[in-house]
Amino acid sequence: MEFIYSLVGFFVTGGPFMYPILIVFAVGAAIAIERYVTLTRVTIRNQGAWSRVQPALIEGDFEKAREMTSQDDSTISQLLAMGLARQGAVRRREDIEIAMEESMMEIIPQLEKRTPYVALASSIATLLGLLGTIMGLIQAFTAVANANPAEKADLLSASISVAMNTTAFGLMVAIPLLITNQVLTAKTGEIVDGLEMASLKVLNAISSRARRHIQAEAA
Repeated sequence: MEFIYSLVGFFVTGGPFMYPILIVFAVGAAIAIERYVTLTRVTIRNQGAWSRVQPALIEGDFEKAREMTSQDDSTISQLLAMGLARQGAVRRREDIEIAMEESMMEIIPQLEKRTPYVALASSIATLLGLLGTIMGLIQAFTAVANANPAEKADLLSASISVAMNTTAFGLMVAIPLLITNQVLTAKTGEIVDGLEMASLKVLNAISSRARRHIQAEAA
């Protein structure tokens, strides 16, 4: 209970800039939670879809793989569906690869959206903390200039202590948001790497089947 009172006292004595920093933290945390939940869900759904589609690709049953990806709306299914659709119409690996790259260009922005705002919130919190401290110091020196000389030292030290609260609070908000942004960025990178791996395996499977078909025709 004493800790809560100390925390409230710390916040109240920090001055008006504590409130915008708190708002920035709330917005940044909300975005971070939404992105983490979304990316986790995407990862789980991609893993499930890939575990179902991969056996069909290994067997070379592209018709079954096309049917499975068309019935699933995960990001990996969207990517594979684009390549498998081209596989039924064209034979050139380059055409299929281009189609999948186009799909990847549509998927990646959806994975990365709003994540940069978490880093932005971290920077804003830091700057608001510094601004609050500077404004507090200006007020402190103004008050000290008109104070009794005997009280100047005590008044100045107390005012500076209060003014530094905004910088401390700004850093307390900024550091977790910055770490969270890096976690989200790494999580997005893992999803993109998984999509690239899946697309490469599909291309190799298609190329392998095409080679076998050519060899059978030649024989």
